[in-house]
Amino acid sequence: MIKKIVLLVLVGVLTVSCVSSKVHKELESKYARLKRENRKLKDTYKALQNSSDANELAAKQLNEEYSKVRSEKKELQSKYDAALASYENLQNSYDALEKNSSAAIASNSKKNRELLSQLEEKEKSLLAERNRLDKLQKDLAARSQRVDELEGLIAAQDAKMQSLKTAISNALRNFEGKGLTVEERNGKVYISMENKLLFDSGSWAVGGQGRQAVKQLGTVLAENNDIAVLIEGHTDNVPYTGNGQLKGNWDLSTKRATAIVSLLLENKKIDAQNLTAAGRGEHAPIVSNETSAGKAKNRRIEVVLTPKLDEITKLLNDI
Repeated sequence: MIKKIVLLVLVGVLTVSCVSSKVHKELESKYARLKRENRKLKDTYKALQNSSDANELAAKQLNEEYSKVRSEKKELQSKYDAALASYENLQNSYDALEKNSSAAIASNSKKNRELLSQLEEKEKSLLAERNRLDKLQKDLAARSQRVDELEGLIAAQDAKMQSLKTAISNALRNFEGKGLTVEERNGKVYISMENKLLFDSGSWAVGGQGRQAVKQLGTVLAENNDIAVLIEGHTDNVPYTGNGQLKGNWDLSTKRATAIVSLLLENKKIDAQNLTAAGRGEHAPIVSNETSAGKAKNRRIEVVLTPKLDEITKLLNDI
């Protein structure tokens, strides 16, 4: 019986070695593309944050300008009222002087015409200022509405990711204390599974307990097809010394990541286009590799869940 098992393992190893080079190249290409997409997502997220800050500053500036315009309008109204009172006084003077001399009448008539001309100019200025103020109010209202919509979308995304974290935590509660953690950071959900839960040393075959954890995770992901899923394989800094199918830790981490992807895709409700597999070898440790406990934490699979930002990007283009 043991000889049969050994023969089957040897056949499997030989079969995988025939395709590992092609798979490796494809995975390297895909990983490079994914890194670019990841950088693009980060740039988009940063742009969203910058745009939100800029909109808040613009709204503040518009409010300050609005207050200034209202103050100017009040001042112009005061001047207008004063000019009107002056006009009435002059009119009274005109009536009085009309009885005295034609020269005085002519002088007052000229002043009155000048005042009337000034009043007309002030009325025109007030009208133009009123129109500008109305337009400013409309622009401010439209900008505020778009900012509110953007903030609402961002808040909804944050709430969705928090709800997703809770759903995943509940689904994987049986694996707490077994090398599995779930965190929410910067609007993303991170699921970290140490290799002791998933793989034997040097292997990329998912064990029974690990398969159960991944399948329960897949049940939650199948209900959230608007989420991008990045599966990253990580190793410690001990060089891989297994069979000749793999060249090193980077190959091993990539192979483990694709093994998780394959297991997730057994759930037909999961959209394959949302999944990305990547291997990072020993190049992204979370703790020092100086101790055995540290190495164990660094040997892991990280599943990073990111919300799709299509609606937010469209709204930003409209602002």
